[in-house]
Amino acid sequence: MAETRRIQGETLLYLTDEQLRQGAEAMFFAYRGFTADPDRILDELSYGRAHHRALHFIHSAPGTTVNNLLAILGVTKQSLNRVLRTLIGDGLVESRVGRIDKRERHLKLTAEGEALERELAEAQRVRMRRAFREAGPEAVAGFRRVLEEMMDPEMRGQYHALREGRE
Repeated sequence: MAETRRIQGETLLYLTDEQLRQGAEAMFFAYRGFTADPDRILDELSYGRAHHRALHFIHSAPGTTVNNLLAILGVTKQSLNRVLRTLIGDGLVESRVGRIDKRERHLKLTAEGEALERELAEAQRVRMRRAFREAGPEAVAGFRRVLEEMMDPEMRGQYHALREGRE
């Protein structure tokens, strides 16, 4: 069990290396569960997780640029271009040249892309909804806080910018 100490009015949590290892293992298994349902859908279409991530973030920020998507996903330009070529070729994503900067390509999901993204997202929402309901509101808030604290500051900034863009 974790040990909590109070020092100068601040509560500190001390976890053992074993507890941290167990937490990391839980994250790995949770991620496997989180991705299992969409993976089955993607496999039928001969797509992978990179396609899923691209669809997710293009949906989250319609009109986003290729460079912005590169920054969010943290992948190489070559890797992203391979994924985008497939999604564009299959009619799931459309790419438009920027109005102001003609070098920019702006990405948007087509109706077919929106339908696939919705199916993938719903598969994950079902699992998350069930887990959040079972864990309760305090655990959900704590979970989100832990995830944010695990993000590098730059990633946290991207995460908050993406969230603010939807609100």
